[in-house]
Amino acid sequence: MTSPSRIALFGGSFDPVHEGHLEIARRAVEALALDQVRFLPARRSPHKPQGPKASDDERLAMLELALRGRDWAVVDDFDLRCPPPSYSVRTARHMRSAFPAARLFWIVGLDQWEALPRWRDPDALAELLEFIVFSRDGDPRPRDGWRMHLVRGTHPASATAIREALQRGEAPSWLPDGVLDYIHRRRLYS
Repeated sequence: MTSPSRIALFGGSFDPVHEGHLEIARRAVEALALDQVRFLPARRSPHKPQGPKASDDERLAMLELALRGRDWAVVDDFDLRCPPPSYSVRTARHMRSAFPAARLFWIVGLDQWEALPRWRDPDALAELLEFIVFSRDGDPRPRDGWRMHLVRGTHPASATAIREALQRGEAPSWLPDGVLDYIHRRRLYS
C-alpha cells in the first residue's frame, strides 16, 4: 500500500463527533485533493479548562462509527496516548516523523487561525504544516512564513447544542449514523 502524500490533521475534542466535523473534513478533501484526514481526539486541550464529557474510549468509538465507509478518514489516537495537555506541535512533529514524504496540513477554524501565534511553538508549526482555514465568513489574515488555504462553508452543528439537547432528553440533529444509538446505549451526556 502506498503512503498517502497529502494528509490533513484534524484535532479536537469530538465530544461528540457530528456532521459539521465531517462536512469540514469533506470540503478540505475536495478543495485540496487530500489523500487522508486523520481525526485526532485531544486528551485535554490546553485552550479548554474543562475536559471532554465522554471518555477517551467513548470518543474514539464514536469517531469509528462516524467515519465508517469514508476511505479518506482515519481515527488516530496519538494525542490520547500522550500525557495531557494535547499540544499540536507534538502531534505535528510525530506526524512528520511518521510520514516524512507527505505534505502535512492542519484543519482549523478562523478563530483558531487567529489564535495560532499563542499556541505552543508556533514557529515550528509554521515550518511543519500548511493550514486549512475553514471560515463561515470573514477572511483570515495572512502571516509571513505561514502557508494557508481558505475553505469556505457553514454547517449548523454544535457539540455543545447536541449535549444540551441530550441532557433535556431530546433527540439532537446532526449526529452521524450509529453515533446516537451509541450515546443512548452508553447513557452519555444525560
